[in-house]
Amino acid sequence: MAEGVRGATGSAVRTTPRWLVLAAVAGIGLNLRPFLTAVGPLAPAIRTSTGLSYQGMAWLTLLPMLLMGVGAFFGPAIRARLGARTAVLGALALLGAGCALRLGVADGTWLIASAALCGLGVAVVQAACPGLVKQEFPGRVAPVMGLYSAALMGGGALGAQLSPYVTALAGSWRDALALWAVPALAALALAWVALPRTAASMAGKPAISPTGATRALLRRPRTWLLMACFGVMNGGYASLVAWLAPFYQDHGWSASASGSLVALMAVAQAAAALLLPVLAARSLDRRAWMALALAMQVAGFGGLALWPDAAPHAWAVIGGAGLGGCFALYLVVALDHLPDPDSAGALSALMQGGGFLLASLAPWITAMLHERTGDFATGWWYHLACATLVGVLTMRLDPARYGVSFALPPVHATSCAR
Repeated sequence: MAEGVRGATGSAVRTTPRWLVLAAVAGIGLNLRPFLTAVGPLAPAIRTSTGLSYQGMAWLTLLPMLLMGVGAFFGPAIRARLGARTAVLGALALLGAGCALRLGVADGTWLIASAALCGLGVAVVQAACPGLVKQEFPGRVAPVMGLYSAALMGGGALGAQLSPYVTALAGSWRDALALWAVPALAALALAWVALPRTAASMAGKPAISPTGATRALLRRPRTWLLMACFGVMNGGYASLVAWLAPFYQDHGWSASASGSLVALMAVAQAAAALLLPVLAARSLDRRAWMALALAMQVAGFGGLALWPDAAPHAWAVIGGAGLGGCFALYLVVALDHLPDPDSAGALSALMQGGGFLLASLAPWITAMLHERTGDFATGWWYHLACATLVGVLTMRLDPARYGVSFALPPVHATSCAR
């Protein structure tokens, strides 16, 4: 089945098979996390080589997520000015460059700078992709966002699993981190072929007013609620990516074994991110499935805090499934709120922007708690409390009130120019 030609609206102007667009969405998602998850299992080697402290290491996760948050606020403007295709292509090139630069980093400062470059690329992709999915698959948003989220989490699994082995084979953690430039460039080539082009007249003259859209959405309390929930919940993911492997290395695990545990967590995330949106697609009310995902987070963090050595693989799977499912469902719920792809994409970008700003602080908070207490358990308790709080707030996301929460006209020039 091929997509139609919609040049009059600024959408696709060439025929592209839907399966190829889906492959591009999955390939793009696959590249958004390895540069983060590859670091945790290699933390002792990186610390020894660069002299970074725990809080210094936290910046390798904190700074990219901070930039993901800041960059997401500019996502609608970038998408409107350049078109989703051009924005994604440029962002993948930036991500690939950031990974490649890690081959020659000499100290911790340059390593953190490379992480920032990767974070900027990911920020643009994450801001552009949800609106693109809503535009190209308006009747299949939940399963396609599930595919995107599953690919994103699956990429995280690959980063954590393969990097210790590449380090052992190549003899350098720098080689292992730089390796992830290769799949980023492959995704760039696939996106070049598959993503629909936009009409030339629309690329330079946006059909929407991103500034007006952002201001209108920021006046709605629901936008802030989505930001808070998405950010507090994703803080748990950020801390696990940064500190789960070092936590178990403190318990005597090797780099490869702890990396495999992070990979297992990410696989569970991917499976839940793919499955839960499909199950939740049967009803517009996604709250029961979101509550299940948050309950799994509580169980996972509780197990890590109380009985870390009793069932580490179970805690990784349960917590990872909760985080992955909740991540995907929140992306779906943000798109559910508004029927217009531009408005929905702008809301998703804002949710991710504010959310990642909050989430970026979590690894640093966990590192600070570790340095004060000498253990990561306090950090796990902190994230258990966060998941409980998000569970309470999530109950407010009644789809019957979506229209009341966002009584907005479509975000077009005619409505935003006033």
